[in-house]
Amino acid sequence: MITMLEQKIRLRARQLYEERGEVEGLALEDWTKAESEVLRTSILAPLWKVRQDFQPNDLQSIDPQSTEM
Repeated sequence: MITMLEQKIRLRARQLYEERGEVEGLALEDWTKAESEVLRTSILAPLWKVRQDFQPNDLQSIDPQSTEM
């Protein structure tokens, strides 16, 4: 079953595709832009911001033996 969030992303990606004149080959760009727009304005926005701010190098500074969070 497609979630409401995924439906919103699909709809926005389709709108972006149509706005570009239905040019083929940019589906991934449309999807990622739509996902970003939808998530930024959803109840999940605080989590989206954390994801956007996260840097892969942040993992290197985490001590796996540490019990602190």
